[in-house]
Amino acid sequence: MNFIDMLRGAQQRNGSMLCVGLDPEPSRFPADLKNDASRIYEFCARICDATEDLVIAFKPQIAYFAAHRAEDQLERLMRHLRDNLPHVPVILDAKRGDIGSTAEQYAREVFERYGADAVTLSPFMGFDSVQPYLKYEGKGAFLLCRTSNPGGDDLQNQRLASVEGQPLLYEHVARLAQGPWNLNGQLGLVVGATYPAEIERVRAIAPTVPLLIPGVGAQGGDAVATVRAGWRADAPIVVNSGRAIIYASDGEGYAEAARREARRTRDLLEAAKAS
Repeated sequence: MNFIDMLRGAQQRNGSMLCVGLDPEPSRFPADLKNDASRIYEFCARICDATEDLVIAFKPQIAYFAAHRAEDQLERLMRHLRDNLPHVPVILDAKRGDIGSTAEQYAREVFERYGADAVTLSPFMGFDSVQPYLKYEGKGAFLLCRTSNPGGDDLQNQRLASVEGQPLLYEHVARLAQGPWNLNGQLGLVVGATYPAEIERVRAIAPTVPLLIPGVGAQGGDAVATVRAGWRADAPIVVNSGRAIIYASDGEGYAEAARREARRTRDLLEAAKAS
């Protein structure tokens, strides 16, 4: 089963577009785990176990593990997800963007060391920075397209005078992902929830690729506007909420609180399809 099929399967099984982002910061852990980086695996695994029937995907952010020398815990978490929750695809949020042999090693890290089903990539260095990941049959890659941060305007919203029609850079990335770069149907796009008009524009340009949409929850993205702009019956959207879910409580019942918030967000997103 390839990554796109996994997404569709999880969407149908769990009735969900919600992706839970795993950004473990020990200083925000509940009291019995607080400031203990050796408990990152435990914290994340409990949240995943509590929400696995409510999500379309999980998205661990690699920097939150690496900063605490917890790559071994990320490996353990990925094994746990594969062994116990294999029906939920895992997107490793790494935003890699190098080329050549370095990109090949990054791809090996993502898909062989960690066993992720998909990865986030920066396409700034061109197709050379994407191609090594596409050699892994059935795996997915989400290209940064129109990100949720204000500074995204610095490059993504600039016109390309050298390209026919002078599209904005993010529009050009969307066309490449829908067309010539998407050799085996493995590509998706990252579009921030804080820009629903741009989500709608990207969906018009790239009607069949999955969209990973961060920014709902703590970053202030409008869940209903996001779904209205991006959801199509034949192309999955993966709406990420991280901190609002994993830090829903700082008490002993943090996993149960995460489940309640995940259910609330999942139901809100689903209701938006009919609105």
